[in-house]
Amino acid sequence: MAKLGEAEIRSRLDGVPVVRLATVGPGGLPHLVVTTFALAGDQIFMAVDHKPKTTRDLKRLRNIRINPQVAVLADHYEDDWERLWWARADGHARVIEGEPEMAHPIDLLVQRYAQYERHRPAGPVIAITVTHWTGWTYTATDVAQ
Repeated sequence: MAKLGEAEIRSRLDGVPVVRLATVGPGGLPHLVVTTFALAGDQIFMAVDHKPKTTRDLKRLRNIRINPQVAVLADHYEDDWERLWWARADGHARVIEGEPEMAHPIDLLVQRYAQYERHRPAGPVIAITVTHWTGWTYTATDVAQ
């Protein structure tokens, strides 16, 4: 079992198609969602997109406005447990709603996901400044998927 270094954590996180975003709501209740994302340096961006939702006032956005502490998790599982790993980025999030400030993060998402080329996310955008990277792998010699 081995801890991952920051460069490897970034690489593994950037190599997965989706991550889990954890926020904390009123009363300390956790909220976890699977989401698309773009990694740029110490920033992770996510946007509210066109997929069906009951409201655009999403719980993750409300939670971030109350408590900006978030975590983003990527992981790999398979029956060969020697290939298990996870990578986590902890940080402070903010919600961006202005068109000019949303443009660059949405451009990054469009570059990453072909689906967004056809239907560009309208936002709002979640911008996370990562303050701590952590990760683990079963073996130091595993190969990231």
